[in-house]
Amino acid sequence: MAAPSVTLFGPLDTVLGGQIEYVLLALAVVNIGTRAFQHRKNVQQAQDGADAVSRHPVHVLSNVALVLATLYYTTLHQHGGLVASALIVGLFITDFFEFEARKVEARRGIDLERPKGAIAASVLVLMYVSYQALFFVIKPYWSAVI
Repeated sequence: MAAPSVTLFGPLDTVLGGQIEYVLLALAVVNIGTRAFQHRKNVQQAQDGADAVSRHPVHVLSNVALVLATLYYTTLHQHGGLVASALIVGLFITDFFEFEARKVEARRGIDLERPKGAIAASVLVLMYVSYQALFFVIKPYWSAVI
C-alpha cells in the first residue's frame, strides 16, 4: 500500500504507515496463540478452584495491542480501519464474556469448554486482516473481475 498522505502521528506514521496491515496480521495470529495458551492455563487453574482462574497477562496485552493497532489503522485507512475496528472490538468484548463463562463453569465444577465465540470472532478477524494485508495476491484477479 502507498504511504499515507496525512501524518497525524508524525514519525509513527513514517515507520508504521505502510506496514500496519502486516502488524495487524501478526497481532491477530499472536492473539489466537495467546488465547489457546490462556485456555490451557485456565483448565489447569480450574482444578485448584474457581478463584484460581485468572486472565493471563500476555493475552490481555495481546488484546490491548490489537485494539490500539486497529484504532491507529483507522487513522490511516478509514474504511478498512472501521471494519477492522468493529471486528476487533467485537472480539475484545466476546473474549471478556467468554472468560466470565469459564469462571462460571469452574464455580459449577464442570469441565471448561473452549471459548467458541472468541475463537469464531478471532477467525473472522484473521480472515479480514489477512484480506487487507495480502490483497496484493488477489489484486490481479480482483481487477479482472471488477
